[in-house]
Amino acid sequence: MTSKQPFETVVAVHGATVLRVCRALLGPADADDAWSETFLSSMKAYPGLPADANVEAWLVTIAHRKAIDVIRAADRRARPTAHVPDTPASPAPDGPDPDLVDAVTRLPAKQRQAVAYHYLAGLPHADVAAILGGSPDAARRAAADGIATLRRTYPGVTARKGEIR
Repeated sequence: MTSKQPFETVVAVHGATVLRVCRALLGPADADDAWSETFLSSMKAYPGLPADANVEAWLVTIAHRKAIDVIRAADRRARPTAHVPDTPASPAPDGPDPDLVDAVTRLPAKQRQAVAYHYLAGLPHADVAAILGGSPDAARRAAADGIATLRRTYPGVTARKGEIR
């Protein structure tokens, strides 16, 4: 029987992946809150997770649901239109390119999610399909369409499983 890693190790190993997914789905403003909510929720459920479970896919699924919660909450809030919103603070020197983050967040929802889960989280298309609901072929197509759009709108984009630059 395989024993599970301590939860602190799970956070250390998968925290960066979950943060990349949250940033891709929500942008930098809401990503940290979604990341925190993901790990708070997963900490409560972790003791009941089977030892042989794919922890990374499980965490990305939780992050997906937390991102949907954030998006739904934002849709319910009033949006002021009389003034220009404050510009976000510049990212840390080793942080993601803000123009690329913006290009990813402008993708249609399914494409953005498929790109984030496959290219940023490194999940196989079968796991992406399980999260999004659909077939692996549909997940592959959504990810490919998203990357094609990024290449058209943001020249120089390179993508491979686990990374977008």
